[in-house]
Amino acid sequence: MAGDSGKQSDSDRGRGSAGFWRETWRRFRQRRLAMAGLYFFLLMMVAAVLSPAIAGTRPLMCRYKGQIYFPAMAYYYPRWENPIFLKDNFRRVYPKSLKEKDPQSWAVWPLVYQDPARRIRKGEWEGLSENLQNMPPNRQNWMGTDRLGHDVFAQMVHGTRIALLVGFVSTGIAAAIGIVMGAFAGFFGGWADILLSRIVEVVMCIPTLVLILALLAIIEKPTIWHVMTVLGVTGWTGIARLTRGEFIKLRQSEFVTAARALGAGRLRIIFRHILPNSLAPVLVPITFGIASAILAESGLSVLGFGPAATISWGTVLHGGKEALAKWWLVFFPGLAIFLTVLSYNLIGEGLQEATDPRLREAGK
Repeated sequence: MAGDSGKQSDSDRGRGSAGFWRETWRRFRQRRLAMAGLYFFLLMMVAAVLSPAIAGTRPLMCRYKGQIYFPAMAYYYPRWENPIFLKDNFRRVYPKSLKEKDPQSWAVWPLVYQDPARRIRKGEWEGLSENLQNMPPNRQNWMGTDRLGHDVFAQMVHGTRIALLVGFVSTGIAAAIGIVMGAFAGFFGGWADILLSRIVEVVMCIPTLVLILALLAIIEKPTIWHVMTVLGVTGWTGIARLTRGEFIKLRQSEFVTAARALGAGRLRIIFRHILPNSLAPVLVPITFGIASAILAESGLSVLGFGPAATISWGTVLHGGKEALAKWWLVFFPGLAIFLTVLSYNLIGEGLQEATDPRLREAGK
């Protein structure tokens, strides 16, 4: 009977948790600003995933010498460029080279023929002349060009991937560390809580930007992944403290007592029973952390300390800082950063209002 009672209590808790998330989603949808932020985030996801199809100079798909290739995959990872195009000396000019080297070839091209990392050559594409330096927005370059003649619209589209990567990878690292640390500190208490709390305090004293600058100075060829790692390793303290508080509150709950009575191990109780019921308030700082990571990477790039080979909104904004009269180099990346950070903040506030028990009761 005791076992049956424990199983019933555990199953009731599971149904209650599922009902809680359904109610949270219903209340979240009622907040128009939060939904607007969510729609903007989804739009960014589409732009990031389909960036080679929106703006680029590599074919999405082509037939060359009897084989089918996908040259645009090189925009995601340069080593995915098929060696045949390097061996046949295409020099990244596909429209002319495909027909010259294989008259029977065909290709599917992006919507806009512009490249984020190089200047378009004269006569390279029908109807396009050479990209001139520091050109204002025009019919050929929708958002103008930078001092090297690179198309700003292509840089903005491909920079969306960096914005999402920085936010999700760095915050994902921070969430993984913070949730685990906070869970063990809150569940075990005692010396484990004291030790982990001191570690949190030490990490909070580390200046993130100074650590990133020191790392970039030491590493010979720094990449955006180094920046994301530092942001994640130093940004987990707030998540850990909030998770610790939730575990302290829930570890004496009836469903935890029932799980112990059924013989569940400590790790199963932590990750299977308590953690799913403590995630709602933890999601809020995670959402705000994504916005903070994007701001940090943009700030480094604007100051000229970001990885040189990375195309991001911050690097475009850095070019505008050196030439303030070229307003399009400041306006478009600045607007994108502002709207992205605003959307994440709106999503975070919506989650906070939808999951806060006091606000939920007041809204009834």
